Amino acid sequence: MAEAEAVQLKEEGNRHFQRQDYKAAAKSYSQALKLTKDKALLATLYRNRAACGLKTESYVQAASDASRAIDINSSDIKALYRRCQALEHLGKLAQAFKDVQCCATLEPRNQNFQETLRRLNTSIQEKLRVQFSTDSRVQKMFEILLDGNSKADKLEKAANNLIVLSREEAGAERIFQNNGVALLRQLLDTKRPELMLAAVRTLSGMCSGHRARATAILHAVRIDRICSLMAVENEELPLTVCNLLQAIIDALSGEDKREHRGKEEALVLDTKKDLKQINNHLLDMLVSKKVSGQGRDQALNLLNKNVPRKDLAIHDNSRTIYVVDNGLRKILKVVGQVPDLPSCLPLTDNTRMLASILINKLYDDLRCDPERDHFRKICEEYITGKFDPQDMDKNVIAIQTVSGILQGPFDLGNQLLGLKGVMEMMVALCGSEREADQLVAVEALIHASTKLSRATFIITNGVSLLKEIYKTTKNEKIKIRTLVGLCKLGSAGGTDYGLRQFAEGSTEKLAKQCHKWLCNTSTDTRTRRWAAEGLAYLTLDADVKDDFVQDIPALQAMLELAKASTPDKTILYSVATTLVNCTNSYDVNEVIPELVQLAKFSKQHVPEEHPKDKKDFVDMRVKRLLKAGVISVLACMVKADNAILTDQTKELLARVFLALCDNPKDRGTIVAQGGGKALIPLALEGTDVGKVKAAHALAKIAAVSNPDIAFPGERVYEVVRPLVSLLNTQRDGLQNYEALLGLTNLSERSDKLRQKIFKEKALPDIENYMFENHDQLRQAATECMCNMVVNKEVQERFLADGNDRLKLVVLLCGEDDDKVQNAAAGALAMLTAAHKKLCFKMTQVTTQWLEILQRLCLHDRMSVQHRGLVIAYNLLAADAELAKKLVESELLEILTVVGKQEPDEKRAAVVQTARECLIKCMDYGFIKPVS
Repeated sequence: MAEAEAVQLKEEGNRHFQRQDYKAAAKSYSQALKLTKDKALLATLYRNRAACGLKTESYVQAASDASRAIDINSSDIKALYRRCQALEHLGKLAQAFKDVQCCATLEPRNQNFQETLRRLNTSIQEKLRVQFSTDSRVQKMFEILLDGNSKADKLEKAANNLIVLSREEAGAERIFQNNGVALLRQLLDTKRPELMLAAVRTLSGMCSGHRARATAILHAVRIDRICSLMAVENEELPLTVCNLLQAIIDALSGEDKREHRGKEEALVLDTKKDLKQINNHLLDMLVSKKVSGQGRDQALNLLNKNVPRKDLAIHDNSRTIYVVDNGLRKILKVVGQVPDLPSCLPLTDNTRMLASILINKLYDDLRCDPERDHFRKICEEYITGKFDPQDMDKNVIAIQTVSGILQGPFDLGNQLLGLKGVMEMMVALCGSEREADQLVAVEALIHASTKLSRATFIITNGVSLLKEIYKTTKNEKIKIRTLVGLCKLGSAGGTDYGLRQFAEGSTEKLAKQCHKWLCNTSTDTRTRRWAAEGLAYLTLDADVKDDFVQDIPALQAMLELAKASTPDKTILYSVATTLVNCTNSYDVNEVIPELVQLAKFSKQHVPEEHPKDKKDFVDMRVKRLLKAGVISVLACMVKADNAILTDQTKELLARVFLALCDNPKDRGTIVAQGGGKALIPLALEGTDVGKVKAAHALAKIAAVSNPDIAFPGERVYEVVRPLVSLLNTQRDGLQNYEALLGLTNLSERSDKLRQKIFKEKALPDIENYMFENHDQLRQAATECMCNMVVNKEVQERFLADGNDRLKLVVLLCGEDDDKVQNAAAGALAMLTAAHKKLCFKMTQVTTQWLEILQRLCLHDRMSVQHRGLVIAYNLLAADAELAKKLVESELLEILTVVGKQEPDEKRAAVVQTARECLIKCMDYGFIKPVS
């Protein structure tokens, strides 16, 4: 019975195969295979299922089935040829060639077999030629590189060729197979910088996207050797080695996003141990005196990038916990380094800042209070362990560590300031005779005085000391930092005019000193950056910011500083903060008069606005900033590397752009200086607030500018998503309105842009605002829809049954608002012109359709009247029965009256359309011409 059923299933499979239903055929053959033990039938079923595999491009399955058929009958010519075809598709040309050779031996006169033999032979020869030529090229390159007598130009060419070859999968594999790793290690031992760079870059190319090769290279070269290369006193080599380690980490952690196949997929590697070993070596580098400043920076960059979770939705933060337990003290040691002390490790200007950022990222990556408490306890133990009445150097390091943490996780820093003796030690160090102590203390006071309560303590206890240091010190570094400290304390009341910390005119004096330092180009860049930071605090005072924008040399000096080729994080943030203060683009709490009265009655402090913070003064400052060329500077700042341009700085830049775009007359200047292009990355990346502000600025520009000029080339398509995000009901009415205006302008340009808007799922939001009670929002949404209906996919939405889209447009044509009527009539005219079905549907969606159409045809505004007449013509042209219904109504009389008017220049289109409607009625025979 089972054998008979198997035969029946085979026949059924054959029928499916003939009907080209290959999946069903394969299913029938598979069922039959389970029921039979007859060898001949088994061979046939496997052979047939192999044919199905070839048709469905399941080549691995096809080769496997054909092999099973061949195992039963080694001269099964069909099975041999099918396996040959499958193997050819899998790239196994040599095995495919052997199979087709067997076929040709069994049937020498078969032309198909002979042709396949020739084709495969050619492919194999070509593959061997490429392989051997690549092998010989690799060998030749290594010979040149390892030959001490090779000329410089030959060496450079060979090194570059090797790097290029390593970036291609085939080339990387040939280098690897030809003992390339051992030869590259020899290049690393030459101690010649150009050869070492070439070797590291080649290894980097070989590791990219290949886990097995990356693991082999890591073990062959050894992590301690790689780290020692990154530790050298050279700017280029540590960066290149950092890229190699990043390629290895990406490959080991699966960040390469490469699709693995064959052996690579089958190879299961436990990479956790290797990744842990890399992290341990990087942490050890942080505290080693043998490591250069550049090497330490690169180790911090790698830890910053790879330890904290990239997405907080991922539950596992084990890497962060491991680094906190085993490396936090090492990171704190870097943060606490004091350059003037003899025990200081080699550092760059950015090392301590990078360590502060790492501490911040690790702290933010903790998931619960116990984890944060553990983190805080390690910091507390480290700092209190440094306090020593007998050793001033240790006390300085403790305060420097607190200062560094305050630049990272500020909440944690504030808790540490509360430790017994910390604030007192800061004030005491200000009075020290050693300049190194004063420098550390002043910087710590600057970072500590962010909270008003702390600032008040320092104003009470430390201002006189700061002033004394400022007057007496001859060290410019201390002088500028003391000035910034005084600036920060002077601005502790924020924008509140009633909370001035210093006497009248004191902040202006501090600002003038900052102006002098900024304008003095002979002063070192670091000092000038501190002056910019001082202004970032002082410009909260309206008198200071008004004076600053009028001091053109100081303003230009700050903008030039921001445009410098190698800015650091602090300068970009300081300049952005100053510009936010000058444009008043910070958040201001709404003042409720009732609450003000209540506060006065209860004798509470009421915030006061400075007279120079009123709109007229702000507008004047914006004009001066635009005249000074601030847009080109902002565009340069946006292009800065992501490691320098933090999300917080991006938000500040977005706020400035939004303030500058406020006046429509200024938007042309902003576009001309590249502001439109600069806003796009700010709207796509950064904080949520920053993205909204940048999107709003983009909407303001898109609403009034020619998109081809404002956003040239493909950039215009990147503008759509930020604008669509502003249609969210959580955004305010002005943002909704200006986003709709921007989308209206974009949707007018091309169908490709309309398609992009449709794909970003903006249509439901646009329809939602067409129901809005607010007249301007409803008008803007209807105008946008008027442009969107030209798109075929949008038209299909209107054609679909079970929705009221067309009804809404028809009813909007009957609104009292001329602009809404005009836009809705335009949309209806285009829809009825595009599809006859919509002409019929229009008459069914509401009983008022005819009355609305007649009102459009009699409208006082000619553009509305013209659109109404076009709709009438579309309905007349759609169907004779529908035309008859229109002729029997008062519409015929309206058409006759309009058609008889004299067509002057303004009314020509209206009169002509009415006459075309009457001609269409004559064509149907409903009316006759009067002789």
